[in-house]
Amino acid sequence: MAIFDLPLSELEQYLPEVDEPGDFDDFWRSTLAEARTHDLELEVTPVDAGLSVVDVFDVTFAGFGGHPIKGWVLRPAGSASGEALPAVVEYIGYGGGRGLPIDRLAWSAAGYVHLVMDTRGQGSTWSVGATPDPVGSDGSYPGYMTRGILDPSSYYYRRLMTDAVRAVDAVRALPGVDPTRVAVTGGSQGGGLTLAVAGLADGLVAAMPDVPFLTHYRRAIDITDEYPYQEIVQYLKNHRDREADVFRTLAYHDGLSFVRRATAPALFSVGLRDTTCPPSTVFAALHHYGALADERPATEIAVYPYNMHEGGQSFQLSRQIAWLGELLS
Repeated sequence: MAIFDLPLSELEQYLPEVDEPGDFDDFWRSTLAEARTHDLELEVTPVDAGLSVVDVFDVTFAGFGGHPIKGWVLRPAGSASGEALPAVVEYIGYGGGRGLPIDRLAWSAAGYVHLVMDTRGQGSTWSVGATPDPVGSDGSYPGYMTRGILDPSSYYYRRLMTDAVRAVDAVRALPGVDPTRVAVTGGSQGGGLTLAVAGLADGLVAAMPDVPFLTHYRRAIDITDEYPYQEIVQYLKNHRDREADVFRTLAYHDGLSFVRRATAPALFSVGLRDTTCPPSTVFAALHHYGALADERPATEIAVYPYNMHEGGQSFQLSRQIAWLGELLS
C-alpha cells in the first residue's frame, strides 16, 4: 500500500476540531458511577500454565452493569507476597479475546503484574475469548461497531470502555500491586480503549496506545474503505435517515474527546500506510492529548513509515518496555 493520507510534515501539525457533546463529562461520570455501584467481585484463581518463572491466574471482575469480565493475570513467580510491583493493563484488538496465557509473556518477564482483559462478546476471530455480552441491541451491521449505535446509552462501546476502566480498578485491588504505578496499553481496538481509559481513569502512570482505533470517526470513514470503520458506512448506506443519531452516539465514544482529559505520559505508535486506522486519526489523538490537563503530559510517537496496521509489532513492544522502565525509574 502506498502512502494515502497526509504527508508526514502535515500530520505533525494536524489538529482538527473536536465534535464533543456538552454533557460528555456528565455522561461518563454517571456511567462509571453506576458501574461502581456493583461490587468489584474480584475472583483470582491460580492456573497451571506450565510456566516456572511466571505465575498465572484466571481473573474475573465486575464490568459494566456488574457483568462478569474475564482476564488473565501474569506476574513474576512468587511476587504476590513481596514488594508491590507496577502493573500493566492490556486491551485486545478487534475481534480477539484474551487468548492463552502463553501468548503474552513479555510484561511479566519484564517485572510487571500484567492483566490482560478479555473483550465482551468478541474472541472468535483471531484469538479466543471467554466473556459473553449479555446485552442485546437494535439491528446492526455484522461486527461490533454499530451495535446499539442509535443511542449513546445503548452503544456497545459504552459497555466495553466501562469494562476497560474497571480492569484498572481490578488490577489495583490485586495483592502485590502498587496502585499508583498502573499503565494501560493495547493495539488497534486495544489502543482505542487505551485512549478512553487514559481520559477516564485517575492516577495512571502511563498510556501506550499502539496504532489506535476508535478515534476521529468522521475522518476515518471518509478516507478509508477498510473495516471495521466501513461497518459504519455500510450501516448508514441502508439507514439513510439515521446519520445524525449515529454521529451523536459516536461523539460520546471518540478518542479525541477522551485524550483531551488525559494526564499520564503517553507513547503512541502509527504506521504511515495504515488503511485500517489512518495516520491522521492517530496524529489527531496525539495532538489533542492532555489538552485539558492542568499540566500537559509528555507525549511521544513512534512512526513506522513502511508499515500498515501491523505497526511496529515486536519493535514497538521493545520500545514500550524500555520507555516505561525509564519513566518508572
